[in-house]
This record gives sequence, C-alpha cells and structure tokens, in this order.
Amino acid sequence: MSKKPNLALVGATGAVGTVMIDIINNRENIWGEIRLIASKRSAGKKLTVHGQELTVVELSPESFDGIDIAMFDVPDEVSEIWAPIAVERGAVAVDNSGAFRMNPDVPLVVPEVNPEQAKNRPLGIISNPNCTTLTMMAAMGALHHRWTLKELVVSSYQAVSGAGAAGIDELRAEIAAVAKFPNAGTQTNDVSAALIEAGVDQSNSPWSVPIALNVIPFAGSLKAGGHSSEEMKVRDESRKILGISDLKVAVSCVRVPVQVSHSLTVHATFANALTPDEVRSELEAQPTIRVVDDPANGLYPTPNMVAGQDPTFVGRIRQSLDFTNSIELFVVGDNLRKGAALNTYEIAELVASEF
Repeated sequence: MSKKPNLALVGATGAVGTVMIDIINNRENIWGEIRLIASKRSAGKKLTVHGQELTVVELSPESFDGIDIAMFDVPDEVSEIWAPIAVERGAVAVDNSGAFRMNPDVPLVVPEVNPEQAKNRPLGIISNPNCTTLTMMAAMGALHHRWTLKELVVSSYQAVSGAGAAGIDELRAEIAAVAKFPNAGTQTNDVSAALIEAGVDQSNSPWSVPIALNVIPFAGSLKAGGHSSEEMKVRDESRKILGISDLKVAVSCVRVPVQVSHSLTVHATFANALTPDEVRSELEAQPTIRVVDDPANGLYPTPNMVAGQDPTFVGRIRQSLDFTNSIELFVVGDNLRKGAALNTYEIAELVASEF
C-alpha cells in the first residue's frame, strides 16, 4: 500500500532554500508532512508552503523523526555531519552540497540522465551535482546517449550568486558605486579607485579584484596544477554522472558580473558523426531543454533570459570547423534553480515514487 512520504527541507531560510520553497509551491503536492528545518537563528520563522503556514524548526536529531526524505541545502560541513544523522533517523538524504559527491557509495544523480542511480544508495545518501556541471548535463546526457561522448572542452561564465549572498551583495554594491563614474573601466585599475572613492568596503568581497565591469578568470579554491575546485568538479562529476570514467575534459571557470544564471561554451567530441540539425532535433525532443538558436535574428540564450526559469537553454549549435565529430554550443541555466534547488527536488520526487 502506497503512502505519501514526509519531506524535510534543511536550510529552508537560505538562498537556495528560498528558491526550493518556491519550486515546492509550484509543483504538485505529493507529500504527507513538509517540515522546514534551519539553524537556531532562523528557528521560529513562519513560511507558507502549499497554502499552509509552517514554523521553521531548529536542526536537531529529533527534527528528522518521522521524515522519509530530507533535502539538504546547507554548506558542506553541515551536510557532512547531519545527512548521516538524518539517515540514522530513517530518512533518505538528498544533499545539495559537495560533501558526498565523489564518494563511490553515494550516487550523483541528474534525473534526465541517470535516474536509475537514485536507488543505488548504500549509505542512504544521494548527491546533487555542482551547479556548473548541472548547467550542461541534461544536454550532454541526451547527446551522449545518441552519439557517445569522448571529449569535452568547457568554459564557464558563472553568476555571482554561485558565491552565495556575499557575491550578490558585492556586485549590487559595486554596480551602484561605478554608476557614479561614467568613465570607470577605461583606465588601469580605475574601477578599484572608483569603489574606494565611493566608500565601498571590499574587505568582505569574495574576490580580490572588482567584479563590476570586469571578469575574473577563477572560481572556487586553488587546487593542484593551478586548476580551481570548480574546474575539478566539472571534470570529475561529468565522468561520474555520464558513467564515462576516462572522459577527456578540459575546463576553465570564469566569474562574470551577472546576478543569476551560469553560461557555458561547450566543445563536445563524439565517437559517431553528427550534424547541427540532428543535435537541434535531439535537444528539442528533451522535455527540460529549450533550444533558442537563430543568431541571424539575434536569438540565443542569455543569462537574463533564463533567470527564474527551470529549463536548460541551448543555442549557437554549430559544427566544429577543424575537429571531426565535434559540436560547439552555448548552454545557460539558472544556477539557483536547475543548478541547485530544482535538481535536488527532482531527485526527492524520484525517491518519493518508491513509496
């Protein structure tokens, strides 16, 4: 006999948690109880879910009692401790952090690509991929299924919201400041000078240089060989999700002055011959992908077009001129929705179908 599973959302008042509640409210209510969990600081807040006012409860072992599925939208160090506790109390943990992604006993799931892996959870935990990887994964999964992916060369153009609330606040403050200096951005380091003159305190910025009127060719933390943590995630997670352990991947991650939506240029090489028209047809057939590809009329996906929407948008689909069986394309996705909250929720829906 089936029952409606009980759902918990840990981190309900954070940036991704807030988007998650919007997603829950706009999808079919398949749940018994929905429980909102957050830190002591946020406990007691009232939030409306499916027309019902719910009180946020403090994170504790007891907060998972009676819960079937617990979604975690919290930092790695919080998930590391609390996801196993949720499992001990009887829940399946669906984790949006990086804490468990590369654990061989934890599946890394994109429902459009490898939904069957959601049942393969020996630790009771399922991981949600990094938002940059997720931006292209629905498209790459579909193309790999048809033509067998061999190599990926990716450059990302990542929104500041990927760095959390601090990134959003910093860009907002910098834009307001440089707007007072019409010539800012035309001379060496004059944006920094403008920010100082405007009284913007950059000591709390996530970046060592301004993000307004600028791009920063680095995202994440520094790893071996000069690669960044974001670049390593794209490589390692793509291999795991697609099930191609020897996939050749080259990645450069760049932070751009955009509030929401990550963009990627993708050069993908396949084992089999393919044409741009075939690629367009394949992607148009995918329910969560929108193809916007008419550059002659100025139509291609942009971050602002995509912000606040659930699908992945793909454009600039063209054959590589100098590389056999290779396609170039441009992919954009809202990094707070499909890149984080939505995919986590879709995994939870997959698990819910088991009840």
